[in-house]
Amino acid sequence: MDANHPKNKKNDNIVESCESCTFYQRTLAKSVHLSGVGVHSGKQVNLTIKPAPTNFGINFRRVDLPTSPLIKATFSRIVDTSLATVIGEAGCIVSTIEHLMASFSGLGIDNAICEIDSYEPPIMDGSAKEFTRLIQKAGIAKQAAPRMYFVIKSPLELIGEDKSVHLYPARERKITCTIKFNHPAIGEQKFSLTLSRDNFIKEISHARTFGFLQELEYMQFYGLARGGSLDNSLVIDENGVINEEGLRCPDEFVRHKILDAIGDFSLLGMPILGHIVLYKSGHNFNHEFLKMFFDQKSAWETASLDTLDLSALPETDQASELV
Repeated sequence: MDANHPKNKKNDNIVESCESCTFYQRTLAKSVHLSGVGVHSGKQVNLTIKPAPTNFGINFRRVDLPTSPLIKATFSRIVDTSLATVIGEAGCIVSTIEHLMASFSGLGIDNAICEIDSYEPPIMDGSAKEFTRLIQKAGIAKQAAPRMYFVIKSPLELIGEDKSVHLYPARERKITCTIKFNHPAIGEQKFSLTLSRDNFIKEISHARTFGFLQELEYMQFYGLARGGSLDNSLVIDENGVINEEGLRCPDEFVRHKILDAIGDFSLLGMPILGHIVLYKSGHNFNHEFLKMFFDQKSAWETASLDTLDLSALPETDQASELV
């Protein structure tokens, strides 16, 4: 806990051990710049990430357009989730933001301006590794405003025909994900972790997006995924992964699904203090859950750590028996 923060006696011992929670908002210490290929356009894209003031959130500025419109990366701006998470306003969109948003969330960045000269950030290697590395290199600055949390008070669930999202009260920020594919290279995989900065960097940030060769060829035939290649995604054919380097870890597939979910859930605008449990969920179903979340206001409250009685939350969350 920050030494100069006014202490909440009820929270002293709990917060000291909660590596997933911080008292203050954060931004970058300085700007960073990177370039790469847009996964759908196939064109070179430039991205500059700049520090932003408190309570600003994450915003994207389309500097390639005449008025340089600013789009806030928030749930209410989501316009499409069919192939990626897309935000938009007044006819202007920014697509495939989930990997960059996951880096912000995983590193605890609350406020930033992302200036891009295309409709999508560069895909880089298909993971959040390079975004994460450059933000770390720039440094993270603590700001003089409290970080607010969505504190889960009672369980929430959304259940589809073969997928689900559950959210449980917990004293830490946790996420658990299970995926199941009818392919021997993937099969069923499960992964669970506490959402701390170190865990995100070491366990999640390097996991690459993946897809099947037949699907990639189909999309490229119809003018999509023009920038998709073995340099920025794991590609699977009937025999297995065709990337020469292979997998970065045996369960890279489920780790990437967690990366995507971290990015999707960050569009709530504040971190969740609770345990997210996903079963075969993707961008679209995550979005459906977020819509339901805002309609269930009795299940959560917003609070900063200095005003919240963490001891009122369960020491062992309800999902522990499931994972």
